[in-house]
Amino acid sequence: AGIGGFRIALQNLGGQCVFSSEWDAKAKQTYQANFGVEPYGDITLEETKQAIPEQFDILCAGFPCQAFSIAGKRGGFEDTRGTLFFDVAEIVRRHQPKAFFLENVKGLVNHDKGRTLQTILHTLREDLGYFVPEPQIVNAKDFGVPQNRERIFIVGFHPDTNISNFQYPTPSGIQTAFKDVREQDVVPTKYYLSTQYLDTLRKHKQRHADKGNGFGYEIIPDNGIANAIVVGGMGRERNLVIDKRITDFTPTTHIKGEVNREGIRKMTPREWARLQGFPDTFKIPVADSSAYKQFGNSVAIPAIQATAKQILLKLFS
Repeated sequence: AGIGGFRIALQNLGGQCVFSSEWDAKAKQTYQANFGVEPYGDITLEETKQAIPEQFDILCAGFPCQAFSIAGKRGGFEDTRGTLFFDVAEIVRRHQPKAFFLENVKGLVNHDKGRTLQTILHTLREDLGYFVPEPQIVNAKDFGVPQNRERIFIVGFHPDTNISNFQYPTPSGIQTAFKDVREQDVVPTKYYLSTQYLDTLRKHKQRHADKGNGFGYEIIPDNGIANAIVVGGMGRERNLVIDKRITDFTPTTHIKGEVNREGIRKMTPREWARLQGFPDTFKIPVADSSAYKQFGNSVAIPAIQATAKQILLKLFS
């Protein structure tokens, strides 16, 4: 469940969440603070699966694809054992929901030369019997948030629904830029880069540029669109901004050098939340490091909501 991105999207459409599962302790803390309920733990455990209500309409899930190493023997259910997708498929098999909505990284398309996705689709279509249209790569920036975030969406419908076609949502046409999610107030000094760190980033970028690589930090202009916010790697450094409203250059954290005078800072967790479409009422009860991880791992709510709306139109019209 992460921190409830899917939940917010479907609640906005009149849905009621009847079960959620998340094993990360900090994510559970954020979920509890916002929804007043703590998600169940590890979904791979039978005792967790036993807590799932017998009937529900839609199953929503994300799962890591790194765990897949497919020998390609059968190309179906058995090949997914030991992965979180197997547990998703098992829940679908037991409860037979009207529909499911799965989200994953774009890299799933090419993972293990495409075999991973083929195994997933084979399992959902052949083993479980659901109608699964061709998965779609959906970009958050097409749905009203200024973030270039491509994710693969996989939806499926129970054979009893007699649904045999599905149209993914078309882009909303709403144009947004970073300035639409920027902090209104002066941002605390701790988000501004030190001169030494900035120097390190510049040298690092130059080294890559000399080798012909376009790798390194990036500054997003106010009228620009953020790169995908991700956990680890260059997630934060590829989404730096210039904000000259800083008034106090006294370091508030232990840094080498001093606070840079160019106004270069990291985005704040709240700005990351907005990039994913979370409302400003969404509480962030954890430290920044956990908050960045949680929003980086979350779903872009407007893209999820637009797709879920299409699913509901199919199911209930």
